[in-house]
Amino acid sequence: MPRFRSSFLSALAVSTILAGPTIAPTAFAANTTAGASASDELKGPDVTTFTLDNGMQVVVIPDRRAPVVTHMVWYKAGSADEPPGKSGIAHYLEHLMFKGTKTTKNGEFSAKVAEIGGQENAFTSTDYTAYFQRVTPAVLEEMMRLEADRMENLVLTDEKILPEREVIQEERASRTESNPGSLLREAMNAALYQNHRYGIPIIGWEHEVNSLTKDDAIAFYDKFYTPNNAILVVAGDVDAETVRTLAQKTYGKVKRRAEPGKRMRPSEPPPRAARRVELSDKRVRTPSFSRTYLADSYTTAEKGEAEALDVLSEILGGGSTSRMYRKLIVEQKIASSSGAYYQGSSLDLTEFGVYGTPRPGTTLPEIEKATDAVLANLLKEGVTQKEVDRATNRLIKSSMFAQDSQSTLGRIYGASLTLGLSIEDIETWTDRVSEVTVEDVNKVARKYIDLKRSVTGYLTPEAKTEGQEG
Repeated sequence: MPRFRSSFLSALAVSTILAGPTIAPTAFAANTTAGASASDELKGPDVTTFTLDNGMQVVVIPDRRAPVVTHMVWYKAGSADEPPGKSGIAHYLEHLMFKGTKTTKNGEFSAKVAEIGGQENAFTSTDYTAYFQRVTPAVLEEMMRLEADRMENLVLTDEKILPEREVIQEERASRTESNPGSLLREAMNAALYQNHRYGIPIIGWEHEVNSLTKDDAIAFYDKFYTPNNAILVVAGDVDAETVRTLAQKTYGKVKRRAEPGKRMRPSEPPPRAARRVELSDKRVRTPSFSRTYLADSYTTAEKGEAEALDVLSEILGGGSTSRMYRKLIVEQKIASSSGAYYQGSSLDLTEFGVYGTPRPGTTLPEIEKATDAVLANLLKEGVTQKEVDRATNRLIKSSMFAQDSQSTLGRIYGASLTLGLSIEDIETWTDRVSEVTVEDVNKVARKYIDLKRSVTGYLTPEAKTEGQEG
């Protein structure tokens, strides 16, 4: 299993995406100022947030070090907001947003971005969908105009959407069907979330994607792609007043056409039994062990719990000084890799996980047994103050290293706000992590590291049958 994001801000920066570049984690203490009359009353000189009359929130993050601007539009709608039987429609619509409007032709949006030397991409997660461009400040107004246009004037026809459905089918085939690790991950998610839509893949189940229609896409678009369900984030060589003027001139003209309201999703029942998923595939060259535990996220956890889970993941599997690394790799020499992670950035529940890859001659049950021994020891003996100090320092320092990326700043703000968090939550993250105590970590470990809350996965090579060549 690969190394997963191990902190809240890392998860916000990278997100769970199907497209778009991977961005490094960051943490910072950004200040904010008041915006328009409907804005949040936030103090400080740097970051500004305000709300347009149509309900669209705007966040401005000045960064004058280079004449570049990152322009992002985030919609509070992801794969977990799809209606039953329509899995993949959020991601499908993301593709279709490039197919033209009442005023632009199919592909014209991307052509204009390329013409001015800009970069663009889009991504879909379980909880949000985002579109962004990286351009010079001189063309920021044009980017706003184009995004505002496709926020209300998208035109879809069968001639446009059917070929794009084939593109998504190919994408699923290349990223999931051809990757045994992805297939196992998909099966484990389905087992971990017994009722919540997080158990459904973002790209959708193949048989449901094959039946998605133009009407499905338009219905999702009309419900969620309205300015009062969107957040504009502009980071880079700009000032708040310029962005306010341009936003009012472009996005401010887009009418509210829906009231999505509070997102209502099926809740997860209390976990009562450990589950196991095993996948054997002839394409597997290296077997792996993984386990995920159902856990609360930064949005749903009690005060201080999510920060403690971040610290716990570092103590267990955050590097060469972590317990799993020392036991499985250094001392016992049975694993080539091991680790732990906590994906705290979810609107609803999330997961805490551990994983390991055996060295030649070691079996998966041996890796699982050794991992269980590490976990049992931690639950019995607890963590030490030295471990907590080392983990919190590592989390904070590693987050600060990526502070120079304006795209990262934009992702953190956009993802935070779409998840229902606040700018203050971002500002105070490092302070809250530094306040995590030994007792806090032991408490969350004993609460969430419980086999009844877990799904264990084995990925193995397919056994050879008699007469099969090696």
